[in-house]
Amino acid sequence: MAARSASISKNSTDAASASLYRRRWRRFAANRRGRYSLFIFLFFFVISLFAEVLSNDKPIVVHYENNWYFPIWRDYAETVFGGDFETQTDYRDPYMLSRLQENGNFVLFPVNPHSYNSINLHINQPVPSPPTKENYLGTDDRGRDVLARLIYGFRLSVLFGLALTVIGTLLGIVAGAVQGYFGGKIDLVAQRFIEIWGAMPELYLLIIFASIFKPSMLLLLVLLSLFGWMGLSDYVRAEFLRGRNQDYVRAAKALGVGNFTIMHRHLLPNSMTPVITFLPFRMSGAILALTSLDFLGLGAPPTTPSLGELLAQGKANIDAWWLSLSTFLVLVGTLILLIFIGDALREAFDPRK
Repeated sequence: MAARSASISKNSTDAASASLYRRRWRRFAANRRGRYSLFIFLFFFVISLFAEVLSNDKPIVVHYENNWYFPIWRDYAETVFGGDFETQTDYRDPYMLSRLQENGNFVLFPVNPHSYNSINLHINQPVPSPPTKENYLGTDDRGRDVLARLIYGFRLSVLFGLALTVIGTLLGIVAGAVQGYFGGKIDLVAQRFIEIWGAMPELYLLIIFASIFKPSMLLLLVLLSLFGWMGLSDYVRAEFLRGRNQDYVRAAKALGVGNFTIMHRHLLPNSMTPVITFLPFRMSGAILALTSLDFLGLGAPPTTPSLGELLAQGKANIDAWWLSLSTFLVLVGTLILLIFIGDALREAFDPRK
């Protein structure tokens, strides 16, 4: 009988939770600006995941002498296509291109036949060169296609922002939950540690580590994650401080339920409102942080496609308006979409509604 009552109670709780999420989704969908922003952002992000198919200096597929080849996923030597060398095939070479297109052979290039690191050697004007039919958004100061670097740079920025947001959110939830639930000396010591840790000069530490270690995205992710959790932990701590004295928490303790179970099953779901509503804003902050560090030369390695590196080139080449304008539109458009999504989430999870 008791087991049946517990099962009925659990099912009713799950139904109420599902109904609450449906109401929140309806409130979010009612915000047209946030809904359209979410769809537009997801559309461009999903497309950027297939950047190698959209923008690449290698063909998607080659049909040569009744055989099919897929250069995007595998490297082939020139000798495979009747060349003279065992080196990797240069598919933009006029001689190789003519062999791939003669006698009924077939080659299919991506929409933008340039990769983020391929240099256009057939430009007849100084670099950075303006937009042409061959380079739709022009080239940078090394002859690399700007459109290709924007596509790959957008994907890198979003993935980096997602990774930094997830890591910072998990650390912030754990730190805030422990502080708010246990309180007392644990909360006091943790707050003093956060105050000291937050006073550390983050930019100076990045400069020091960049001069000691080889620049990499992993190193940058670790360094930014060390400081990216503190803002969220304060909100989670406040929610746990408010909820730990509720009657249902006291009842769970009286029944002998463990601390971790109470924190995970009872307090955390009721404390997720600030976490979810701040996710788009935290992600936009992570993207902006990566762009700023790349602009200063403290972020990704030099060959990495980056929005900040393109902005730095635009600053160094004021007359090359296509560098600054295109990068500015991509960066600002991404941040605006994330802000609109965050506003819609904040309204959907507003407890007053």
